[in-house]
Amino acid sequence: MTVVVGYSPTAEGKGALPFAFAEAVQRGTDLIIVAEEDSAADAAFGAAVESARDEAGGLGVAVKIHDNEPGRSHADNLIDLSYVEGTQLLVIGIRRRSPVGKLLMGSISQRVILEAQCPVTAVKPPVGLPR
Repeated sequence: MTVVVGYSPTAEGKGALPFAFAEAVQRGTDLIIVAEEDSAADAAFGAAVESARDEAGGLGVAVKIHDNEPGRSHADNLIDLSYVEGTQLLVIGIRRRSPVGKLLMGSISQRVILEAQCPVTAVKPPVGLPR
């Protein structure tokens, strides 16, 4: 069984990581991180993952970094993993919206929520978290 989280080097992406670790701890499962484009190669990626692991108390959670398929969008990679047997939950970060902005959602998040096979949790970053 697995929890899958979409990561991007934004406040939204970083905000989803601790929630995903906490879900993996609660479910007693591993965590697959799907990093947007080549963001997993960035030095800040490792620090963000370790910070999220510490925040959620996820020391016992096994983490795998998903190898994205070349030519596939971030949404495609997340949706594909939602169909893999054993995927229990998909976690994505979303932006906070104004009352008018709530009528619209980002195209990646909307697509993932509508097309994923497993349950999807959309996590907002904490208020005041720098972008």
